[in-house]
Amino acid sequence: MDENQNNNSDNKNNKNRQSLLILLICALVSLMCMSIFSGAFTGNSTTTQEISYSEFLDMLDKGEVSSVTINSDTLEITPKSTDKSGSDITSRPSVKYYTNRTEDLTALTDRLNQAGVSFSRKKTGIAGEVVASVLEFLIPFVIFMVILSVFMNRMGRGSGVMGVGKSKAKAYVQKSTGVTFRDVAGEDEAKESLQEVVEFLHNPGKYAEIGAKLPKGCLLVGPPGTGKTLLAKAVAGEADVPFFSLSGSEFVEMFVGVGASRVRDLFDEAKKNAPCIIFIDEIDAIGKKRDSGQYGGNDEREQTLNQLLAEMDGFDSGKGLLILAATNRPEVLDPALLRPGRFDRRVIVDRPDLKGRVAILKVHAKDVAMDDTVDLDAIALATSGAVGSDLANMINEAAILAVKNGRKAVSQKDLQEAVEIVLVGKEKKDRILSPEERRIVSYHEVGHALLTALQKNTEPVQKITIIPRTMGALGYVMQVPEEEKYLNTKKELEARLVVTLGGRAAEEIVFDTVTTGAANDIEQATSIARAMITQYGMSDKFGLMGLATTENQYLDGRPVMNCGDETATEVDHEVMLMLKGAYEKAKSLLRAHRATLDRIAEYLITRETITGKEFMKIYRECEHLPENAGPAQTAGGAEGASAGAGSAANPEGASAGMGSAASATEGAGSSFTGERAPQAQEGAVSTQAAGAAENTVRSNGTAQAAANDSGRRPEDGKHKSKDDEMSFDDAFNTYIRHDSENDTKSSK
Repeated sequence: MDENQNNNSDNKNNKNRQSLLILLICALVSLMCMSIFSGAFTGNSTTTQEISYSEFLDMLDKGEVSSVTINSDTLEITPKSTDKSGSDITSRPSVKYYTNRTEDLTALTDRLNQAGVSFSRKKTGIAGEVVASVLEFLIPFVIFMVILSVFMNRMGRGSGVMGVGKSKAKAYVQKSTGVTFRDVAGEDEAKESLQEVVEFLHNPGKYAEIGAKLPKGCLLVGPPGTGKTLLAKAVAGEADVPFFSLSGSEFVEMFVGVGASRVRDLFDEAKKNAPCIIFIDEIDAIGKKRDSGQYGGNDEREQTLNQLLAEMDGFDSGKGLLILAATNRPEVLDPALLRPGRFDRRVIVDRPDLKGRVAILKVHAKDVAMDDTVDLDAIALATSGAVGSDLANMINEAAILAVKNGRKAVSQKDLQEAVEIVLVGKEKKDRILSPEERRIVSYHEVGHALLTALQKNTEPVQKITIIPRTMGALGYVMQVPEEEKYLNTKKELEARLVVTLGGRAAEEIVFDTVTTGAANDIEQATSIARAMITQYGMSDKFGLMGLATTENQYLDGRPVMNCGDETATEVDHEVMLMLKGAYEKAKSLLRAHRATLDRIAEYLITRETITGKEFMKIYRECEHLPENAGPAQTAGGAEGASAGAGSAANPEGASAGMGSAASATEGAGSSFTGERAPQAQEGAVSTQAAGAAENTVRSNGTAQAAANDSGRRPEDGKHKSKDDEMSFDDAFNTYIRHDSENDTKSSK
C-alpha cells in the first residue's frame, strides 16, 4: 500500500515536470511563430530598427538616405550602402529604419525633394491593418493551443487545462488490488458484513429472487489504523470488479463547482464500468453537516455534498454499483448522508480483541523468519488496545532488531523489545543520571511496583527498569494481565489509582520531599478519578448522574462536561477528596513495608532492570512469605494491616478516597505508565502514560502494561519543553482511547 502511494506521488511529480516543460516549449514555439508571421504580414525580410525623427533628419542632411516610404503615420527609411572610399555601390539593404512622422506631408515632400531622395506613399485600408494585426497574434495562439492540447491528451485523461472538473479517482482493474479477505485479520464481524456484499455482486439473481436489493453504500467506521482502507480493497479483490478509489479531499479545489463536477464525472465512469466499487476515504472532508447558522457555511463543500447525495439517489443498485466510504469521525457527518437509501449499512471496524490481535500478528509474521521461542499469544496479551498498524510495526521492529543483533530469525526477546520500542522508545544509553537521581527514580518505580503487590485487584508486574528511553521515560513498571477482561470493577479502579500515586508517596516517605517526577502520575490519576465520578457513577455524592459525554470517540475520546459551573466545582472537590484518600492509603502501605521498599530499590539501583519474577522473589523474602504465594495472597494481609490508616485518612468514604489509573479520558487500559520531561522546571519527571493499550475500561484491562515512570532530566541545567519530549500518551495515542459509553455498549 505504501509502495502504491509512493508510486502515485512519483507519477504526480513527473506529470508536473512534464507539464512545465510542455508549457515552456509551447511558449518558445509561439514566440517564433509570432516573429515569422509578423515578418510575413509586413512583407519584408529585412531587419527594422526604430530611430528618432531628428536622427532621420541628420541622415537626410548627410545624404545617407536612399529612399523613404511614407505610411499614414510612420516613415520607412532605406539607407544607402557605401564602400570604404565613400562611393555608392549596388544597394542591397539588410537594415531598414522607421520613425514616426512629425511634420505634415507637404513639408516632408519638399524636404525630400531638396535632398534628392526618392519617396513613395503606401496606402493601406484600416480593415487590412486590423486583419493583419489579428492574424499576427491569432495564428500563433491557435498553434500554441493545438500543441498543448495534444501533449495534455497524451499525458492522460483529465489532466489537461479543460480537465479541472474531471474525477481524480484511481481505477484499479480486476484483481489489481492484490488484497483479499485472507489478508485481513482481527475484524471478523466487519468481514462478515462485507462478504454478504461480495456475494451479492457475484450472484445478484440469488438475492433478486426474493426481492432483496444490494445496499447502495457501506460506511466503514473506526479508529485510525484498524484497516478500513484494507477492507475496502479486499472487497474489490474478492468481488473481482473494478475499484475506484479516492480521498474526500480530492473533490475540493480552489475553483467553485469543481467538486460537484468531479462527483458527476466519477459516477458517470462508474456506471460505464458497472458492476464496480467506489471507495471514498475520509469522507468527512466533504460530508460534514451543512451549516444552517446565521454566519453561512462552506458553499463549495456543501455543493459537493449535495451533488453526492443526488448521485447516490439517482443510480440503480441493481446494476451492481456499490459505494464504500471510511471515516473516524461519524458524528460530524450530515444526517442526510447517513440515512438508509444512501449508506444503508454501517460497519464498525474497531480495535481487535485478544483473539484478533493474535490473528493479525500471524498475518504479518507469515513472511518473517521466527524461531521456536516466539509466543504470539503473549505479545497479543501485552498489547491490548493496539490496532493492526501498530502490530505490523512491532513485527517489523522485531525483524530489524534480529538483523541488528546478527540473528537469522526473530526471537521472543526481539518481539518484547519491539513492543517497548513502540511504546516508550529505544534505550537512551548516553543519558547518565547522577547517583542521587538514580535513587529517586528507583524508589519512584519501586513505589509503583510494591503497591501492585500489596493490593488485590491489580495485574502482576512483568518488568521494572530505570534505564531512560528516547520518548522521555526515565524508568517504568510494566504490568501484563493474566487474562483479557472486558469490564473493570470499582475496586480495580481504586487499586490502580493507589498504584498511580505510589511513586510520589515513595519519594515523600524516603526523601522527605517531592520532585517533578510525579507530574504525569498526577495528571493520569486526576483524569481517572474524574471519569469515575462523571462517567462511571462511582461517586457516593453524585451517584448515577452522568456529568460528562465523550466527543470524537474514535479519535482522542476526550470527555466534555455537560453540567453547570457550580456542579463542576463540586466535581473538582470530589476529585480532590478521592485523590487525597488514595494518596494517604499509598503512603500508609509503603510505611508499613518500608524495609521491603528499601531492599528492592537498592537491588534495582544495582541491576537497573529486574523482571517480575525477581521482584516477587525479593518481595516474598522480605515479607517472609512462601515461594508459591501468589499476588492475591500477599496482598490480603498487607491491605488488612493498613486498612485502619487508609479509612482514617478519608472520612468521606472509600469512594472518595481511592481510584485507579485507568481513566476513560486519559486512562491506561493495558496501561504502560511512562515518564515525561519536566516543563521548564527541574526535578524528576513522571509520565504515567497509558501505553500498550487503550484505557482499562475501553480495552477492558487486557494488557495492563502499566509503566509508572519517574526521573529527573537535567541536561546541563536545561530542560526540554513538553513538545520536545513527548509523553507516552502523545507518542502512542492510539493505545489510550477511552469511551465509557462505548465500553458499556460493547460489554453488553
